[in-house]
Amino acid sequence: MSSTKDDGGWKRFVWDSDKGELLGRTGGSWLKIIGFYIIFYGCLAGVFVGTIQALLLTLSNYKPTWQDRVAPPGLSHTPRSDKSEVSFNLNDVETYLPYTKALKDFMAKYNEDIQKDQMKFEDCTDSPADYKNRGDLESDQGIRKACRFYRNLLGPCSGLDDPDFGFKEGKPCIIVKLNRIVNFRPKPPTSNESIPDEAQHKVQPNVIPIYCTNKREEDAGKIGEIKYHGIGGGFPLQYYPYYGKLLHPQYLQPLLALQFTNLTLNTELRIECKVFGDNIGYSEKDRYQGRFEIKLSINSL
Repeated sequence: MSSTKDDGGWKRFVWDSDKGELLGRTGGSWLKIIGFYIIFYGCLAGVFVGTIQALLLTLSNYKPTWQDRVAPPGLSHTPRSDKSEVSFNLNDVETYLPYTKALKDFMAKYNEDIQKDQMKFEDCTDSPADYKNRGDLESDQGIRKACRFYRNLLGPCSGLDDPDFGFKEGKPCIIVKLNRIVNFRPKPPTSNESIPDEAQHKVQPNVIPIYCTNKREEDAGKIGEIKYHGIGGGFPLQYYPYYGKLLHPQYLQPLLALQFTNLTLNTELRIECKVFGDNIGYSEKDRYQGRFEIKLSINSL
């Protein structure tokens, strides 16, 4: 008897035919509450969309609104592993094949045939020069031309004459670049106080200098000569500023090649490379901000 009463109560709650109620509400009541929530959530959605649209009106498609907290550019290199380590055996091609392949793939975009279009590229001289001003980011000039950078500027590290980039002979090359920041103009150092004495000779007009040396004291004398191949032995100013992907789609960063010509074999060596500039700093939290460290190990056994 109790079960019958419960079943009747449950069924009556779902649909009460006497009162014409569904789940305790009449049809008119359901229409009112559904209408209320449609209007309520519609207003919330309208406020949200309106806020986003108002925010978008303050943003530019080409120019970052705020750059006061943008870190100085990172300094990166190719080839690059997770542990920033380049280790290979002179007698085993397979050990350095991944490195040479990474270099070939990276250098492909700097091939001369890709840069022939006069509407997209222009010559910016093969010697250091001042910034290349192509107008304001918000101007109506449209897409900007990019400076050509031919890989032959990297000499023996270009991969044109030596497809092994020196690895086969135990004189490996590493390609270095400054990471892109829209509208950033790197400033050469105006004071020698921030530059180590051994790097003073790298300073020259219109170039962001870079200098590499041993990271650990015990590696002093084991690094040998490092050759710097590129324009001015650093990053020339005429390739800056970068106008972003929309306005500068063909942009090519200037490259610098480091060739280690006389590394001590069968020893792990730690090398640190730094760029120097008035608006380029370093951070202990970011090992690639304005510098990088790399472990080099060439085995011959």
